[in-house]
Amino acid sequence: MPLSTDEHIGTRVRIARNAAGLSQVELADFLGRTESWVANVESGRQPLDRYSLITAIADRCDVDVVWILGQPYRLQRGGGSLAHAHIPALRTGMRRAGLILSGHPGLTSQGEPVDMVALAEKTRKANVARQAANLPLVATLLPPLIEDLNTAVLTSSGHQREKALRLLADAARTARMCLNQLGYPDLAWSAAEVAAGAATQLGDPLVKAAVAWDRCGALLHQASLRETVAVAEAALRDLEPLATGRGAEDAAVSLRGALHLRCSIAFARGAGTTDDVWARIDAAMDDADRLGPAWYDLERHTVFGRGTVAVHAAEAGVEVDQPDAGLNRVPEVDILTEVPSKERRTHFVIDEARALHRMGQSPAAVVKLRKAAADAPYYVYADPMSRALVSDLAAKGVPSQASALSGLIRNMELVTAYRLQSVDGP
Repeated sequence: MPLSTDEHIGTRVRIARNAAGLSQVELADFLGRTESWVANVESGRQPLDRYSLITAIADRCDVDVVWILGQPYRLQRGGGSLAHAHIPALRTGMRRAGLILSGHPGLTSQGEPVDMVALAEKTRKANVARQAANLPLVATLLPPLIEDLNTAVLTSSGHQREKALRLLADAARTARMCLNQLGYPDLAWSAAEVAAGAATQLGDPLVKAAVAWDRCGALLHQASLRETVAVAEAALRDLEPLATGRGAEDAAVSLRGALHLRCSIAFARGAGTTDDVWARIDAAMDDADRLGPAWYDLERHTVFGRGTVAVHAAEAGVEVDQPDAGLNRVPEVDILTEVPSKERRTHFVIDEARALHRMGQSPAAVVKLRKAAADAPYYVYADPMSRALVSDLAAKGVPSQASALSGLIRNMELVTAYRLQSVDGP
């Protein structure tokens, strides 16, 4: 059954279309769809389960894609209330970091200086929690860490200040990912800019390239696709001398591959052609092969490697409506055992489930998604495309997986208990 009009994404599409003064026919023509397709989207009978379509609608109606998605969801289950409770403190810390990095006069530290070794360990723990897809823990760790790093940048000098800047860039990048996934894209962009400010003062080309990768991540979540490609291309040009020739640095090659993957997703969501998408996936695969099958870049957060190329290929395949091609683009890789990041593995399983549903294998999609939710509950419950998938599965029904689907619906807080009964059956 379709979700009620106050809960499904179609309601916001209808509001946006009306505000833009468009008829259903006009929006349908822009999207290359039919009037009945738009009507079904707005009534909740047709899912919006691809960023490429959501981005196109947001662009034509001149609204923010995050508003169309309904983020942030502020879910109560899986540590959701805990995660969102720390957002105000994180916002304050990031604002102070920006002022400090700009050299604003008159700022004083908010606490006592913390030993740099201890700060490095706290920063490491935050990134480990990020890679473990534990968003509530990341949100808990970051606010005091950011403030301690602000103090370190304010009170240290020379080599110690350089260390503090590196740690601040690292922590801000962790914050960017967490905030994107929680549904705060504007604050995620602020975190990316804090990292960029620290990188500029450091002058390290590899740190700058890594921060560009985070900027691309923030831009993708805001559907700024052309800007994503522009930022990635500029970083790729800067990296080229470090990533080519006999003296090529592995870290530079890895970052180049990761930036190609950012471009592939931007192209898949509407910034380019299908050929552009697969060309960037293949370019990233060349870099992964050059680094070897055991390479995964946790140090620079990207987790770039063969398995991560496969993760992005799966997402790209769904977005360009070639789900089978996406799942099979990278041969001989076992993502669930090889990729050393639960966050990346969970992202893959969500897209794998989306692909299976598109290929007519809805029961298998439910099984995949339920397993991912057991491993990383809040990450799955708060993911927009995961929620879109569950909404469509609920609308169409999956009798053989009714109980598992009901659990996903309940934990995503998509419907009331009364409506949930109709999914489970009488």
